[in-house]
Amino acid sequence: MNMESPGFIFINACIINNFIFSYFLGICPFLGVSGKWETASRMGIAVTFVMIISSTCAYGINLLLTWLDVQFLQLICYIVVIASTVQLVEMFMKKYSPALFRALGIFLPLITTNCAILAVALFQTNRQYNILQSIVFAIGGGLGFTLALVIMSGIREELELSKVPPMIKGAALTLIIAGILSLGFMGFAGLGGGG
Repeated sequence: MNMESPGFIFINACIINNFIFSYFLGICPFLGVSGKWETASRMGIAVTFVMIISSTCAYGINLLLTWLDVQFLQLICYIVVIASTVQLVEMFMKKYSPALFRALGIFLPLITTNCAILAVALFQTNRQYNILQSIVFAIGGGLGFTLALVIMSGIREELELSKVPPMIKGAALTLIIAGILSLGFMGFAGLGGGG
């Protein structure tokens, strides 16, 4: 059993070991949806929700699989839970926010294959977090993911109003900015201990 405090787990997942800027997980939606603040923030909320649900389910699944002595089924079970949760989020958005559903486009179903969400389930299992620690870890990871999307969307919206040399406009400039942001977040690495 891991004895880390919930506060440390939250700060560690949100800022110190941010899934996007430290582990480079979830880059596809980060680059694809971070063009506008509105879509970035809502995608972050959707990912956070999926992380919390899948983290809670992963904790229970891990207990059951350990009790049955079939831990080799963890990965398959986690993927099924994540895919199911994403389907629920997708149906909810399609019914209650069709404009957002269209704005997120292909990136909404791609939450299923977002490696940051799977990483939450795998990391919490490997670190032997209890249920409270698992939920805090998922909330911290989701808010860190949202923070990364919102920061990048703010920068990209400002760049639309700036004069940018044509040679680095578009994807090249986005990757350069992502690298600089990653370097900034890597400065917190000494605070997190083992990671």
